[in-house]
Amino acid sequence: MNATQISQDIVLEPADNSRLANLCGQFDEHLRQIERRLNVEIASRGNRFRVTGNAGAARIGSNVLRSLFRMTDDERLDPERVHVCLQESVMNDNEAGDANAIKPVDSGNDDEYVIRTRKKLVRARGINQKAYLKNIREHDLAFGIGPAGTGKTYLAVASAIDALENEHVRRIVLVRPAVEAGERLGFLPGDMSQKVDPYLRPMYDALFEMLGPDQVGRLIEKNVIEVAPLAFMRGRSLNDSFVILDEAQNTSVAQMKMFLTRIGFGSRSVVTGDITQIDLPKGQQSGLKNAIDILKSVEGVAFTHFTPGDVVRHQLVQRIVEAYEADNSGENA
Repeated sequence: MNATQISQDIVLEPADNSRLANLCGQFDEHLRQIERRLNVEIASRGNRFRVTGNAGAARIGSNVLRSLFRMTDDERLDPERVHVCLQESVMNDNEAGDANAIKPVDSGNDDEYVIRTRKKLVRARGINQKAYLKNIREHDLAFGIGPAGTGKTYLAVASAIDALENEHVRRIVLVRPAVEAGERLGFLPGDMSQKVDPYLRPMYDALFEMLGPDQVGRLIEKNVIEVAPLAFMRGRSLNDSFVILDEAQNTSVAQMKMFLTRIGFGSRSVVTGDITQIDLPKGQQSGLKNAIDILKSVEGVAFTHFTPGDVVRHQLVQRIVEAYEADNSGENA
């Protein structure tokens, strides 16, 4: 704490002991997490809280407490949820030349950026996630480009489930390059399903979390949800479908063109990828990088570019992403 510290007092209503316990966490672990992240001190008595620190940190700490308390109305907080809320409150202001500048937390009241799935409430966090969700809803083809942990695939899957349950589409098709360097599956043991499932597992995980394994299994059995390697898309035309291409940085230019020309009537498509993690053979151009250049001015196509500041996983993931981004010696830079 420095000499310029101030205190901000807030009162959280209603004074519900259960919600307040949820906010603070076991042994006040959530309050300690906020203190460590913002370098503030938090004192509490009932529903009254005092946040002490420098002006920006105290303001943000107060806003974080309000945002988290609103969440306690319909969800159980955990350290991950607290971390996500903190992430969207602490933004890197590179334009101002201050990497540690703290910006206000979003109010979190806008239902436009909330998706209610069968098992989980999914919220868009921060400016870029909200722009991404808006682009998915308003464009036939939306790209989400950026580092791991920014919610690109997760929000796309949530949007697909939302479109299916509201009968905007009849099926969901989730696609990935089956093997990073060219989809060479023959040497792997097992039948085709056993060969490709490990590469599609992250998409299954998102589906299970939002719908539950039993419901996902039933929908896959009815062919309402299809999870497939990119190679299986050739020659098809996908109508009335929500189609997601994940890990698109590992497509060739020809594969990307093939995928994009599968989009049929009444369909919506989302393409996600991280151009800093390309696993294609040396000398082969990434279809995602090529598409960014070719399609940037095409009407009906939207791009959302995420930064390390948008990472919503463990705080260490953000620091790792930033460290790699600062090192320009990477092969894919």
